[in-house]
Amino acid sequence: MTSTPQVSADTSSDEPTYGPDSGGLKGSMTTFDIVFTVLAFNAPLSVFAGYLTVIIGYANGLGAPLTFLAAGLVVLVFAVGFTAMSRHLPNPGAFYAYVTAGLGRPLGLGAAFLAMISYIFLYVSSFIYGSTAIKGLIQDIFNGPSIDWWIYNLILIAVVGVLGFFRITFSAKILTVAMCLEVVVIIIYNIVVFGQGGEEGYTSAPFQLDYILGGSIGLAVLYCIGMFSGFEATAIFREEARDPERTVPRATYIVIAVVAILYSVTTFAIIVGIGPSSVVEQTAADPVGSVMASIDQYLGKTVLDITMVLLCTSIFAAVLAMHNIIARYLFSMGRDRVFPAKLAAVHGKHGSPHIASLATSGIAIVFLVAVLAIGADGNALYAKLAGIALYALIILLLMTAISIPLYFRKHPDHGVSQWKTTIAPLLGGVGFAVALVLATKNAAFLVGGSQSAANLLIAVFIAAVLLGVGYALLLKKTKPDTYARIGRQEVV
Repeated sequence: MTSTPQVSADTSSDEPTYGPDSGGLKGSMTTFDIVFTVLAFNAPLSVFAGYLTVIIGYANGLGAPLTFLAAGLVVLVFAVGFTAMSRHLPNPGAFYAYVTAGLGRPLGLGAAFLAMISYIFLYVSSFIYGSTAIKGLIQDIFNGPSIDWWIYNLILIAVVGVLGFFRITFSAKILTVAMCLEVVVIIIYNIVVFGQGGEEGYTSAPFQLDYILGGSIGLAVLYCIGMFSGFEATAIFREEARDPERTVPRATYIVIAVVAILYSVTTFAIIVGIGPSSVVEQTAADPVGSVMASIDQYLGKTVLDITMVLLCTSIFAAVLAMHNIIARYLFSMGRDRVFPAKLAAVHGKHGSPHIASLATSGIAIVFLVAVLAIGADGNALYAKLAGIALYALIILLLMTAISIPLYFRKHPDHGVSQWKTTIAPLLGGVGFAVALVLATKNAAFLVGGSQSAANLLIAVFIAAVLLGVGYALLLKKTKPDTYARIGRQEVV
């Protein structure tokens, strides 16, 4: 396989060539390289500081730990079909490829557009969150100068863009270090809290049905499933993985198991640490402040300051992982000629989608300029964008769950069991359908309490899917060769 930095694509061939370089991406990512990259996308320390407390305070309170395990079970069952399908689709397009294979090219392109919106919203929101967190760290912890948050945002975009230009294994090493450090802090907190017995001693409340089904169970299900976001990205790195038929499924199961166990145990630790009688009230009043105060109480001021530093590195790692994922989505779309073919350029030395990476950085800059132009509040906007992305994720998971059995019905010769091809993905799909209904009922909360904004959000997602479908049908009439490339449906 050869790679050249940039060579003009030949669009006259009847056979689909996939962008400036007819070869794929290059890399030798191990199972754990992929695991740490995807977990970095998930940003465990950010979830610990900003989301677990929201689930306790605003969702189903003391029942949150088992809700995480239940959500993990739904995702795990879905992953049985997801990984079975990944063995037969050598396309790093994830949702894009899977929905295309099962539901057809028009809906596949619609899913791709929706996935891009979801990842971009997460990407931009994390840049905003990260830049405001860095501003607070330098100004409040290190007594540094007061600098506008958007300057830190530009610096983050530049650093992430440079790292995204190089071979993926280089980023994976950085993400591995960041992941290890932030997970160590969480585990130490859990050990110390359980070792000391917490504020009021141990409680059995998280295991009682009244608490599990109490509060806003809809928000709990939505957020708990949302906290698994990124697990599907294991398939995006297929071309850059060492022995992908093994590494991708292994990485998927490991990510789901780690997220389910880590967040369930940590949520229980927060409840015990703050005290079951007051934890719901405290986390609702100040989600981030309550957990930081608990860290200060059990681990001391020095560890709290270290945690603040690691929170910034956690967000940075998440942004870098998101950058790599979006770049590979753009690469796949460019390789299929749905987007400009130059996006499918593979760097001759680094084997990276360097043009797609530069385009991803450009998207971040455009959004930053738009945010500054409208004078939006960074912290408030971050939360809304993150909520939007969670909603889109549920839709994509449901579409993929439906696609898996339909794909295997088209390819019965693969010899895969009914459990993997039909039963498991449909069981996961039922869970996602319930989550989508609950998410729709609670959509206003996700965007700051405005029902009109929630309605607009849902309309945007429907429009994104319809736009993709319409574009695919237009390509079918005007550029049938390009239409045939959608989702790159090679089957192995």
